[in-house]
This record gives sequence, structure tokens and C-alpha cells, in this order.
Amino acid sequence: MSELFRFIDLFAGMGGIRIPFEELGGSCVFSSEWDKSAQMMYHANFGEIPAGDITKITNDEIPEHDILLAGFPCQPFSIIGNGKGFADTRGTLFFEIERIIRDKKPEAFLLENVKQLVKHDNGKTFQVILSKLKEMGYFIHWKVLNALDYGFNFHFHPHIKIGKNYLKL
Repeated sequence: MSELFRFIDLFAGMGGIRIPFEELGGSCVFSSEWDKSAQMMYHANFGEIPAGDITKITNDEIPEHDILLAGFPCQPFSIIGNGKGFADTRGTLFFEIERIIRDKKPEAFLLENVKQLVKHDNGKTFQVILSKLKEMGYFIHWKVLNALDYGFNFHFHPHIKIGKNYLKL
């Protein structure tokens, strides 16, 4: 199958978000993951080692792409995590996504996090994220999903945000 679109995989973990985008004909042109164990598994799965800490990667090091994928850290927003939101360094990693989107202007993005992000700090955290994405010219569709509704045998509610750059329509 020929390459239909180019995407990047941020906070890549072991590469779970990457798989369906490749199955749809996309080509991953960059990945980033700071955790060494996850990098090793990503390498085993895809034959490449992701770049490390996204805060140390310049925009020039990131290739042009059509779609940005990011499952950014959930601990700052999770009921199991510390709940500090943007006061936790991991919570500020969304702003690295914003930096890259602002510079590269991909056609679309998919961001994944936990359902608690929507209500964190009485919804203020989520509103900051939505406003940053909208001010860059993106139409946002978001939804909290239940993994049980998609045939998975565990109770997990990922929060998904999808954005399309309406300035490129």
C-alpha cells in the first residue's frame, strides 16, 4: 500500500496508537518516548527507537506531517495519579504538543488521555486545552469512550480529542 499520509507519534509508549494509522496507509515519520523500557518495546514492535524527551527536541528536528498523534501523560489528571494538573511537570507536556502543532500546522491530530481530564479543576484544565487548540484554527471533536463498547474485556475510559485544521479546509 502506498503512503496516504504522514504522521508523528508523540508520547508513543509501545506504539498502540500508531498501529491503526499504519493500517490505514499512513507512514510514521517521527516518534518520541522518553521511557527507556517503552523505547525498547517500541523498537521490538516497529524496528525503530523513538527520540527521547520531547522537551529537548526542537521543532526543526520534527519532520513535516499531516497528522499528530499523542497519548500525553495522564497521571496529573487521573484519580490514581496526583491530580495536580498543570502544577505537575507531566501535566505541562500538553504545551509541547501545542508548540509542535503551532509550528508544523498538521491537517489533524488525535490526542488521548483519561476521562478525568474533562472535569479536572472543575473543567478549567480542559477548557485551557480546548482554547489553545481552537485559537490555532482547529475544530475539535472530543468524546469519552468505554473500551467495553469496542470489544475489549476491561473497564477503561480513554478521553479522545480529534482536531481538524479548519483554516486548511
